[in-house]
Amino acid sequence: MIPAQFDYVRPTTLDEAVRALSEGGDDVKVLGGGQSLLPVLRLRLAAPTLIVDLGGIAELRGIREDGDRIVVGAMTTHHDVVHDELLHEHVGLLSDAAATVADPQVRHRGTLGGSLSHADPAGDLGAVALALDAEFVIAGPSGRRTVPASEFFVDLFTTALGEDEILAEIRFPRYTGWKHHYEKFNRTAQAWSMVAVAVALKVEGGSIAEARVGLTNMGSTPIRATAVEQALVGQQATEDTARAAAEHATEGTSAPSDADAASDYREHLARVLTGRAVLTAAG
Repeated sequence: MIPAQFDYVRPTTLDEAVRALSEGGDDVKVLGGGQSLLPVLRLRLAAPTLIVDLGGIAELRGIREDGDRIVVGAMTTHHDVVHDELLHEHVGLLSDAAATVADPQVRHRGTLGGSLSHADPAGDLGAVALALDAEFVIAGPSGRRTVPASEFFVDLFTTALGEDEILAEIRFPRYTGWKHHYEKFNRTAQAWSMVAVAVALKVEGGSIAEARVGLTNMGSTPIRATAVEQALVGQQATEDTARAAAEHATEGTSAPSDADAASDYREHLARVLTGRAVLTAAG
């Protein structure tokens, strides 16, 4: 299908983009990589009057160090996230998860910021950002503000972004030397996650000193599995520890029922996948 008619601007700076967004009227959409927006436009599920394309803003791309943080520009592609050595060394869980996103074509076009802003609960990277205590730097007419991941995801397809704001960058603490794994279950290759689990572990002398666990598609937003984390910390990194901790995976969740799976099946998957992810991460 052909999208409804709309106006189009492609600013070259973030300030220009924010201004276009705030002056564009009531129905403006931001175009990142386009992997979520373009199908919606073609199906005419959305008919914006203006699209602001962020593809021409160089300052929104790239990965860099900033003190004790690793900073990823919102327009950095999944492909670059997968292959960046800085992320491999300090935020390896993000690279793990990005490697499972769709297919190579999508990973070359889709962006980290676009995926996180879209806030699909089946999207793979929200659970990672939440588990790793990422910070979201948001630009708007009043300047920039920083929102923790725990406050960024508000509801289904809803974030803390205002109508006239743009996600500029995502800041991650360093997890140098941590073990990590992203365990994903889907019906077919390239499909959205039915359920997935993100795990990062700090293992010292065979014991789990710290744990970060996030769940994908177990509620209307990504979920931090704090009960699993608490069950892991201080325990030996063994199969028995992983299995026992995985029994807590559904605490605080609200698994949806849909055409792919009933909620009780998703709860079963969450427990199984959490055990697998912990075991794989721990080696």
